[in-house]
Amino acid sequence: MKKHVIALFTLVAATSAFAQTTQTCASADEKQIAGLFDRWNASLKTLDANRVVANYATDAVLLATVQNQPRLTQEDRLNYFTKFLKSAPEGTINSRTIKVGCNTASDVGTYTFKMKDGSEVAARFSYIYSYQNGGWLISHHHSSAMPEKV
Repeated sequence: MKKHVIALFTLVAATSAFAQTTQTCASADEKQIAGLFDRWNASLKTLDANRVVANYATDAVLLATVQNQPRLTQEDRLNYFTKFLKSAPEGTINSRTIKVGCNTASDVGTYTFKMKDGSEVAARFSYIYSYQNGGWLISHHHSSAMPEKV
């Protein structure tokens, strides 16, 4: 009897561990992930910082292009984009590599921001997206000006 109880306990524990490690993966391809940048860029064009910040997960990390301070909360990101949007930036992708996994994706490359005053900022970027609550959100965004003159 004791062996049966131990065997049953082992089976339950193994089944529980298996259930905890399996997950349903959101369907996505490179084109859909590329569209997430387009969504973000379109939100910049509204000049509404709240619409830009809505693209980010609440626990996202933003390492912004033109400020040194990491932005770790929605309030931090709102503060950053309120200032950044005064330049009416519009991004254009120059090069990118997209990788898609289970409920996560990355879009890494280079882009150029054109500002309303005609100036441009060439930068490199990485977006890490996670599938949360039925949609893709930015969980990590790093953007930094190119270290060498373009």
